[in-house]
Amino acid sequence: MRVNVAGAYSTKFGKHPESSARELLTDACLGALEDADVSPVEIDGIHVGNFMGELTDDQGHMGVMTADYLGTTGVPATRSESACASSGWAVREAAQAVESGTADVALVAGVEMMHATGIERLTDALANAADNEYENSCGLTFPGIFALIARDYMDEFGVTREELAEVTVKNRANGVDNPIAQYQEGVTVDDVLEARPIAPPVGMLDSCPITDGASAVLLVSPEYADENGLDAPASVVGSGASSASLALQDRDVLSRTRAAERAAERAYEHAGVAPEDVDVAEVHDCFTIAEILAVESLGFFERGEGAYAAVEGETAPDGRIPVNTSGGLIAKGHPVGATGVAQVVELAKQIEGEHPTQVEGAETAVAHNVGGSGASTTVHVLQAEGAGGGS
Repeated sequence: MRVNVAGAYSTKFGKHPESSARELLTDACLGALEDADVSPVEIDGIHVGNFMGELTDDQGHMGVMTADYLGTTGVPATRSESACASSGWAVREAAQAVESGTADVALVAGVEMMHATGIERLTDALANAADNEYENSCGLTFPGIFALIARDYMDEFGVTREELAEVTVKNRANGVDNPIAQYQEGVTVDDVLEARPIAPPVGMLDSCPITDGASAVLLVSPEYADENGLDAPASVVGSGASSASLALQDRDVLSRTRAAERAAERAYEHAGVAPEDVDVAEVHDCFTIAEILAVESLGFFERGEGAYAAVEGETAPDGRIPVNTSGGLIAKGHPVGATGVAQVVELAKQIEGEHPTQVEGAETAVAHNVGGSGASTTVHVLQAEGAGGGS
């Protein structure tokens, strides 16, 4: 696979009280098209990721809605839903369409309006990504689910809350210079430990915020890019996806994300790369423990060692494997339906050498997007032109 990223754009993440999902989505799509210098009439297919539009603002059918607002009615358009991995899945579908030759130009976007409804309705909507019968009915929401995962990991490997907190400290520091980030202020370990508890050991600052936002990328075939003189230095060269049990109770171990392990293995094989080839990664840090599990699932660290990666500076922008230079979900924000595409936007900028927290010489990058508590995962490998891989 080698599918060029010709354009990439994200709206500001945060609160957008005067906007709507369709407006944010249209803004992101037009931004990606403008970045690529490609007209909407060139689009062969539209792929939109959105998790809960029907539940939060009474709007589904967002693929067709996007085509309508871009003036491209008649183009095949669809929406992907895989909880918080919805737009990661949309990226996968769009890349496969280009790779297969069914499209030369595929627009992929994601959006979520999370402040458009009250917190109780939003919490109920988010809970749809968990198992309703075995988790929601017991009052178990996602902070509680990830608290159980964190406790299991901490007990197994002797990890402390202070070590978990270092993930937040790193990511909030990375978000300071990211113009689209919801939070652009740093925090200390003490700030994290003293923040209001939600479901111990998970506190307010161990958690990503609810966010409004949209992101889009324009994926094109190498032939189309060459014929039209497009500047597209970054390419998607590998993609993997997998699933696992919906409810925690049905998993053999809580301190591993099996779906992510399988998705990463498939993406690396597809791209012809290995974990040690990766220069920078954007991973799904909905909670601090989630980043720790992610860096282990992606093969960057052995089990039990991921908790010390941020502590020892190995995942810092100048570390061995920089992770979440955007600030991640904890600082950048987590508009759930847009997160997977937003990761690709950030990594394309890294490969282009235009990221606000640039990793020098970044040529191979990985995006890791999780749905629910790890029940679904997509992993994408991006590379610079000429970096190898992408068979």
